[in-house]
Amino acid sequence: MIREFKETDIDNIMKLWLETNISAHYFIDEKYWRNNYEQVRQMMPGATIYVYEENSIKGFIGLTGNYIAGIFVETNSQSKGIGKSLLEYIKGINEELFLHVYKKNKRAVRFYTRAGFFVEDEQIDINTNEIELCMKWIKE
Repeated sequence: MIREFKETDIDNIMKLWLETNISAHYFIDEKYWRNNYEQVRQMMPGATIYVYEENSIKGFIGLTGNYIAGIFVETNSQSKGIGKSLLEYIKGINEELFLHVYKKNKRAVRFYTRAGFFVEDEQIDINTNEIELCMKWIKE
């Protein structure tokens, strides 16, 4: 079930955020994610967040306007359609979406490409010095 974020979700959401970022971004020092944890935690309530829940939180998607800040799915629940469900949900309520994804995160790049996103540009993330793809989706 997909539902809106509640403030009581914050601990579970942040645990998932940290674990998923460390796992998916093996090419970025783990300290980067740990050092940004508190700042992201404070920003979470200001974002639009949808949670995928089956007895417990299995994943979530965070947005600022029509910018996808990230899709996070717990490791044991990946490749089971949760990320796709979250993405389809927000595609249903937006005319266009955009995001940044690290070029080295090939799994995520394939996921977004299959979902109809296209690469609009490339840039260097000044915080990590990694190449990011700027991707966009437009409702047809």
